[in-house]
Amino acid sequence: MIAIIDYGAGNLRSVKKAFNYLQRETIIATEPGELNKADKIILPGVGAFEPAIEKLKETGFYEITYNWLLDNKPFLGICLGMQMLFEESEESGRTKGFGIFKGKCSRFTKGKVPQMGWNQIKISKDSPILEGIKDESFFYFLHGYYAEVENKEIVTATTDYFITYPSMIEKGNIFAVQFHPEKSGQAGLKMLSNWVEKC
Repeated sequence: MIAIIDYGAGNLRSVKKAFNYLQRETIIATEPGELNKADKIILPGVGAFEPAIEKLKETGFYEITYNWLLDNKPFLGICLGMQMLFEESEESGRTKGFGIFKGKCSRFTKGKVPQMGWNQIKISKDSPILEGIKDESFFYFLHGYYAEVENKEIVTATTDYFITYPSMIEKGNIFAVQFHPEKSGQAGLKMLSNWVEKC
């Protein structure tokens, strides 16, 4: 079963709707104990970094999610759910993230902020969840911050928005994307289906 973490800062309904379309069983987890029943978890996210981290801690989801990540269990982070995997973000000062990956999240300094709309991903290495997805496919983005990654080996796709930044990362069973696959049409649905079947 797939658990979508509800910590008050996620695009839960659209994520669940996408998996309903794919005929995959999901629950929206409102209590940390519900994750014990899951074999895969999704950490979605929209909004600001610091309140999201604080809400995860208040609801008890932070510790169980952190341990899940340390155990390399199947995980998908979406948008803010990707950024929180890093050590810190410039947003709201220097807020600490999970620190699973070395690096920080910085604000775009050019163009309209946030970046909102369709943009392309450039695939930098093979990934099981990119199977059947063409290089330079379009996905839907909505974010004002991007990850600066120290270990480039975890980067599987990049996107250009005045700079080139990582839009997809993975290591072991941990996958994360800066865009919103649940709002990205057939390419996004294909990615989510691949994650379910291959992760």
